[in-house]
Amino acid sequence: MNKQELVRAVAAKTGLNLKQSDTAITALCETIIEAVSNGDSAKILGFGTFEARERKEREGRNPSTGETMTIPATTVPAFSAGKMFKDAVAEKQKTAA
Repeated sequence: MNKQELVRAVAAKTGLNLKQSDTAITALCETIIEAVSNGDSAKILGFGTFEARERKEREGRNPSTGETMTIPATTVPAFSAGKMFKDAVAEKQKTAA
């Protein structure tokens, strides 16, 4: 599902028009990005938690040359699915099998 498909689905479920749905989804994404980039987490009960995680410096290999290189430490965004989200996905997988 891409953003336009998501906008259409939200509009259908909420009764909002496409422009309002797009504005709401964009605002949600921007708010989550701002919170996580400021070091906070964004928790949506039942859906999941968006947060920043630290990655330590580590050794890696250049795939084309095989040369060893150091990959610097960095901060990356991370998402942990909530219980309702996990349960819904697991249930769909059981019924599909």
